[in-house]
Amino acid sequence: MKAKCYIKGYAAISPQESFSGGFAPHLLTLEGKNMMHVKEPDYSGFIPPNSLRRMSRVLKMGLTAALQCLRNSNAKIPGAIITGTGRGSLQDTEKFLHNIREYSETALNPTPFIQSTYNSVNGLIALQQQCTEYNNTFVHRGFSFEHAVLDSMMQLAEGNATEVLAGAFDEITDEHFYIKSRIGYWKKELTQPAELLESATGGSIAGEGAAFFLFTSQPSDICLEGIKMLYKPSEEEVQQALQNFLSSHDLAGEEIDLLVSGRNGDARYAQFYDNVERQIPDAKVFYFKPYCGEYDTAGAFGLWAAIKEMEQWPANNAVIYNNFYGEQHTFMLLRKVV
Repeated sequence: MKAKCYIKGYAAISPQESFSGGFAPHLLTLEGKNMMHVKEPDYSGFIPPNSLRRMSRVLKMGLTAALQCLRNSNAKIPGAIITGTGRGSLQDTEKFLHNIREYSETALNPTPFIQSTYNSVNGLIALQQQCTEYNNTFVHRGFSFEHAVLDSMMQLAEGNATEVLAGAFDEITDEHFYIKSRIGYWKKELTQPAELLESATGGSIAGEGAAFFLFTSQPSDICLEGIKMLYKPSEEEVQQALQNFLSSHDLAGEEIDLLVSGRNGDARYAQFYDNVERQIPDAKVFYFKPYCGEYDTAGAFGLWAAIKEMEQWPANNAVIYNNFYGEQHTFMLLRKVV
């Protein structure tokens, strides 16, 4: 989509020290499992104590990241709230399923079921900010966040809102890690993030996080010029799509200053990233997944990292490329407003 929007504010909770606003990438040391957990902030300044006790991790992460984004943007009530999640609240889902088995489908506590629904975070944000405008959640695996971004751009382009709060959230649990390990999602041997990109085996490191952005139709420092998604393309189709995407914005690969890449150490899909890097030969490359891990909406952390890199480094044009296990592929184009 060629319609553009501006990024007024943003916030992220990740395995990095990202919530405070600064970003000095730090490669973690893993113990026992190929799994990263977020560094959780102090939630007490965002969520009332009586509510905090009843909320699962992903609800606290999502709500707090959204509220921090609004604070950073000096905004209170957005014109729309749009999010993406690949898995929603796994903790609540697993708790409810365990209760079904433990209590033989009787005397069940409904709270974990209610909080396990995918749009729980959106509802909490809307209730806390008293926002009665458009509210939507996308659950499309590796396209979940990207469809939230696309919907946000459409809402702004059609004049339905002047500011849209958009974001993504996902968590990892031991049970989910085990289930996905059986279908090759993760490395079999313990792999440290510092070694991830040199790995020649299949799988990656599991991650989690929450990131939110306030998109606006009013000019700001960073402009999201466009987004392009492809489902199960061939290598040639990805290369052609990137060329067409850049051409539609009057750019050539040689003019891109920064490439933010979702390369995740999975040797089965490394060729896609190799080809993209060859098409953008002069760009500085930042690989974001060694810092956040792999999950359905890791692209949200990639967008956040791209903005921070553009702020700290003299890049006028940046391309974000990510794919989710070779199926869902996304390009985003950012431009610094001079």
